[in-house]
Amino acid sequence: MPLYDYTCDKCGRLFELLVMSATVAACPHCGSKRLKQLIGAPAAPGKSARIIASGRARAVKAGHTSNYKRSNGKIVD
Repeated sequence: MPLYDYTCDKCGRLFELLVMSATVAACPHCGSKRLKQLIGAPAAPGKSARIIASGRARAVKAGHTSNYKRSNGKIVD
């Protein structure tokens, strides 16, 4: 599933979504389907691990730990 950046025409918010080809994307804030797909910048090689670790650290800090082990910050399958 590709990750796309969108901006909502109704509420003006910017967000990312994982979208399957058969799925119609909708704004997670207002539910509108009037979206503009944006061109996202790819992550530079070697930086992906830091980006993932940073995202996991933010999730743990925000209390979203259902998919992570606090001890190592890795996804629990």
